[in-house]
Amino acid sequence: MLKRLISRLFSTKPAAAPAAKPAPASAKAHPRQRSKSGPAADDGSRSPRPPREPREPRAPRSPRQPRHGERPSHRSDSPVGDAFSSSASSSSREPAHDYVRPPSRPGERPPHFMLIDRPDQLAPFYAALDLVEEVAMDTEADNMFHFHTRVCLLQFLVAGEVYLVDLMTPLPLEPLWERLATKHLIMHGSDFDIRLLWELCRFRPKSIFDTMLAAQLLNRPRVGLGALLEQHFGLLLDKSGQKANWSKRPLTPKLLDYASLDVWHLPALRDLLTAELARLDRLDWLDQQCRRQIESGLAGFPRDEENAWRVGPVDRLRGRGLAVLHAIWHWRQKWAEELDTPPFKVVNNEFLSAVSAAAEQGDSVESILAQVNLGKRQDRLLPSLRTALLAGLERDPSTLPRRPRAERIHLSAAEIARQDALKAYRDQVGARIELDPTLIAPRATLVILCREPARLDEILLPWQADLLRDAPELKVDSAVSLT
Repeated sequence: MLKRLISRLFSTKPAAAPAAKPAPASAKAHPRQRSKSGPAADDGSRSPRPPREPREPRAPRSPRQPRHGERPSHRSDSPVGDAFSSSASSSSREPAHDYVRPPSRPGERPPHFMLIDRPDQLAPFYAALDLVEEVAMDTEADNMFHFHTRVCLLQFLVAGEVYLVDLMTPLPLEPLWERLATKHLIMHGSDFDIRLLWELCRFRPKSIFDTMLAAQLLNRPRVGLGALLEQHFGLLLDKSGQKANWSKRPLTPKLLDYASLDVWHLPALRDLLTAELARLDRLDWLDQQCRRQIESGLAGFPRDEENAWRVGPVDRLRGRGLAVLHAIWHWRQKWAEELDTPPFKVVNNEFLSAVSAAAEQGDSVESILAQVNLGKRQDRLLPSLRTALLAGLERDPSTLPRRPRAERIHLSAAEIARQDALKAYRDQVGARIELDPTLIAPRATLVILCREPARLDEILLPWQADLLRDAPELKVDSAVSLT
């Protein structure tokens, strides 16, 4: 049987067409299927076709609606001119493309977007911003592909229109930041975006509604945008854009669709979450969370290179393994910057931990390197890795940068008992109001409160402090008595 199949697959002679089997008398043609030879006669033979009657002239056909993802032809009567585009490259496109889709409901695709990659396209965008008080906003960056993170694309939903601003092209955006600073922004997971924009141009939002923070206060088990859109709108988003190279040009229509969808649903999602928060009387909680999000984002990204090398289970290292970790972490940073790639694409943290643990156990440099596989960069990186290993083994671990004292808090037995009791109280409150207890106070905050209960209102937001205020462990008199 196998030989027969192989001979049929590789035979040079064309196989004879099998004879068609007559259809059963009861069989009916599918309504969407059309026979190429016309209807068959009852006896299975073909009857001669009657002569066709001459057709009347057909009226001119109106232009058809472009399919999704298709580049429509230029329309001189388009109200938006050449601003709406399905291509990210302005050098190889016609003057105008109106990227139009059928009207959308929540949970569907956006009807169109305006891709802005030329200065002359900014005027209608600015005019739209001047007419509104709130804007849905998101960003796309290239932190998965380059050493220094760059903002590559800005997404906006303004009065039902999606605008995509290409930051990889030279655009005069000072008027944009001035306008956005006066708007209320709807965002999702805004912490990264606020830090990114602060470092880009010192942009400070006036106020925000973060749909992720809102979902957390509603105790949603999944708070990602895709999960929330699936829950509320039954929409399954394509997640391939999360790992895309947003600095590569031209952006594909698929990526532009992905970017548009990131803001298209935010107002409708905001309305649903607002109604639920109002029912639970937690709108003020969200306002406090969003204000703190803005303030923390204005600090930018952490710059503590002094202790950033402490990755993985660093507490298990005491001797030369700690010095090796310090050396090869900086080796990785040097190569990542030279190759213009994220450090984890040189080697990941698991690699650093494994090499450091081997050094801690007393393995030799040769035995460690014999197990190293750096992929296509093996020959290029291995000699410098050897140098870093030797430097780490020769260094006295006591000369390494030390952690700031504020990070090392040693609790007494009484303080540990107070922490456990306070954690139990916090967990009971969280269970009663159906909220993740760590949103009320994370463990690090509990540690500080056990030592300094009088700082309750200083450390926590008002809504968080009110939930813990009646905890016996935070009464100043009882706290003093336990010290």
